Amino acid sequence: MNFEEKLKRLEEIVSQLESGECSFDQAIKLFEEGKDIAKTCSEILDTNKGKITELVTELDGIVEREMK
Repeated sequence: MNFEEKLKRLEEIVSQLESGECSFDQAIKLFEEGKDIAKTCSEILDTNKGKITELVTELDGIVEREMK
Protein backbone atom coordinates (compact mmCIF):
# COMPACT_ATOMS: atom_id res chain seq x y z
CA MET A 1 0.00 0.00 0.00
CA ASN A 2 1.49 3.37 -0.98
CA PHE A 3 1.22 6.57 1.08
CA GLU A 4 -1.94 7.81 -0.67
CA GLU A 5 -3.67 4.45 -0.19
CA LYS A 6 -2.70 4.42 3.49
CA LEU A 7 -4.11 7.92 3.92
CA LYS A 8 -7.35 6.92 2.18
CA ARG A 9 -7.69 3.87 4.43
CA LEU A 10 -7.08 6.05 7.49
CA GLU A 11 -9.86 8.40 6.35
CA GLU A 12 -12.18 5.41 5.92
CA ILE A 13 -11.37 4.21 9.44
CA VAL A 14 -12.03 7.64 10.93
CA SER A 15 -15.32 7.85 9.06
CA GLN A 16 -16.39 4.42 10.34
CA LEU A 17 -15.47 5.31 13.91
CA GLU A 18 -17.25 8.66 13.73
CA SER A 19 -20.40 7.04 12.37
CA GLY A 20 -20.87 5.17 15.63
CA GLU A 21 -22.26 2.19 13.75
CA CYS A 22 -19.58 -0.33 14.68
CA SER A 23 -19.47 -2.53 17.74
CA PHE A 24 -17.04 -1.86 20.56
CA ASP A 25 -14.79 -4.76 19.48
CA GLN A 26 -14.83 -3.59 15.87
CA ALA A 27 -14.06 -0.02 17.00
CA ILE A 28 -11.03 -1.24 18.96
CA LYS A 29 -9.73 -3.17 15.92
CA LEU A 30 -10.29 -0.18 13.65
CA PHE A 31 -8.57 2.12 16.14
CA GLU A 32 -5.54 -0.19 16.32
CA GLU A 33 -5.37 -0.40 12.52
CA GLY A 34 -5.65 3.37 12.25
CA LYS A 35 -2.93 3.87 14.85
CA ASP A 36 -0.57 1.60 12.91
CA ILE A 37 -1.33 3.33 9.61
CA ALA A 38 -0.87 6.79 11.17
CA LYS A 39 2.50 5.73 12.59
CA THR A 40 3.64 4.42 9.20
CA CYS A 41 2.49 7.61 7.44
CA SER A 42 4.30 9.73 10.00
CA GLU A 43 7.50 7.74 9.45
CA ILE A 44 7.18 8.18 5.67
CA LEU A 45 6.73 11.93 6.10
CA ASP A 46 9.69 12.18 8.48
CA THR A 47 11.91 10.29 6.03
CA ASN A 48 10.88 12.47 3.12
CA LYS A 49 11.23 15.64 5.19
CA GLY A 50 14.88 14.74 5.67
CA LYS A 51 15.35 14.17 1.94
CA ILE A 52 13.67 17.47 1.07
CA THR A 53 15.80 19.32 3.62
CA GLU A 54 18.94 17.82 2.07
CA LEU A 55 17.84 18.81 -1.43
CA VAL A 56 17.01 22.38 -0.38
CA THR A 57 20.35 22.72 1.40
CA GLU A 58 22.14 21.42 -1.70
CA LEU A 59 20.17 23.80 -3.93
CA ASP A 60 20.93 26.74 -1.62
CA GLY A 61 24.64 25.95 -1.94
CA ILE A 62 24.43 25.81 -5.74
CA VAL A 63 22.51 29.10 -5.94
CA GLU A 64 24.91 30.77 -3.53
CA ARG A 65 27.96 29.69 -5.60
CA GLU A 66 26.36 30.90 -8.82
CA MET A 67 25.53 34.32 -7.37
CA LYS A 68 29.16 35.03 -6.39
